[in-house]
Amino acid sequence: MEIIETLLLGDLWNMVILGNTVGEIIIAVCTFFLVLIGIRIFRTVVFSRLEKLTEKTATDVDDQLVRMLENVSQLFFWFAALYITSLMLKTNEGFQAVLDGIFLVLVVYEAIKIAQSLINYGFMKSGRRDETVLNGVRLIAKIALWSIGLLLILSNLGFDISTLAASLGIGGIAIALAAQNVLGDLFASFTIYFDKTFKIGDYVVIGSMAEGENKGIVQHIGLKSTRIKTLQGEELIVSNKLLTESRIQNFKKMKRRRVDIDFGIEYGTPTAKMKKIPDMIAKIVDTEELADYGRTHFYEFGAYSLNYKLMFYMTTGDYDAYLDTRQSISLAMKEAFEKEGISMAFPTQTLFVKKD
Repeated sequence: MEIIETLLLGDLWNMVILGNTVGEIIIAVCTFFLVLIGIRIFRTVVFSRLEKLTEKTATDVDDQLVRMLENVSQLFFWFAALYITSLMLKTNEGFQAVLDGIFLVLVVYEAIKIAQSLINYGFMKSGRRDETVLNGVRLIAKIALWSIGLLLILSNLGFDISTLAASLGIGGIAIALAAQNVLGDLFASFTIYFDKTFKIGDYVVIGSMAEGENKGIVQHIGLKSTRIKTLQGEELIVSNKLLTESRIQNFKKMKRRRVDIDFGIEYGTPTAKMKKIPDMIAKIVDTEELADYGRTHFYEFGAYSLNYKLMFYMTTGDYDAYLDTRQSISLAMKEAFEKEGISMAFPTQTLFVKKD
């Protein structure tokens, strides 16, 4: 009886199904489940230990790497186990090519997810949150990765990709030439972002200061153009390429502003009072929290006034604070002059008539 069972079991074990023995199929199925169990143990035990180790480190790079591994989809691991199992069996070449193609698609998809995570992490570490540029980088990364993945899949399926790659190259050159202005603006937006020329909320002047209409507050930085709200309230739309080729003054980045105020007093002012003016103004400027006094000098005999020059520094680049402080100092000067009996000059002419 045992001999018969052994013979039957041996015949069943060696029975051939679709080019593989039953024994080989059983071993492959067991391998499939063992791989899944190993992946489950790795994800459960190893990842938890890695998370505890990363919590003890000062850098957050390892935390980001662990999160990227945890975000790999369950479908990828299932198919990876199936793919490993298929390599243990004799399969039809066409079927194996399909499996290879699907596996490459999943690999490319997971690579895109990892690339996006790295891009998001890089933007987060840079301290800036420009979603427009971030979406542009994501789009370029997707196109590049999917292009490479598509060529790998086609090559794996037996297609000659050399002709296709050459066609794509020629087509890419033609598209690039046709859309060079758009591409120029696109890459200029990346230049603005990574070079940190300016950001949303900055007050900028484009080109010459004399061109008053080309200055305002940055409202939006797009992939093709930047929108600026002028002081008059209009929206100024400028191509990013033009911005990178122009001279730009960013007043928001100014940490210290020099302020010059010229004023004149009447010629009839006594010299003794003229000598008091620098000390009077120094005391006025010193009372302002955001102002550092520089100097005050009587510097010329004007056509109708004795002219002084006041110079001080603002310790902030904020434009509203600059206007408020300048106004406060100017009003305080006028009040102090009125108390001292010093008259501010205005255009006058004195006519001397000689009688014969």
